[in-house]
Amino acid sequence: MQKYNNLIEFLKILEVDVIKFYEKGQSAAGTRLRKGLSELKRLAQDMRNEIQEVKAQRKGEKPPSN
Repeated sequence: MQKYNNLIEFLKILEVDVIKFYEKGQSAAGTRLRKGLSELKRLAQDMRNEIQEVKAQRKGEKPPSN
């Protein structure tokens, strides 16, 4: 759950540059936004990997079905 909360917080941080780029036309904000989106992609991939690990652990813990 912590990784999800980190993603949400990171998106809130990116919102400032989204507004600066799209509404105010600041090119530098676009550069920061692109960099931030790359980081967001990395964070999302980390969360995906964690989900796969948890699923595998859960699958391994289940008692055999009859």
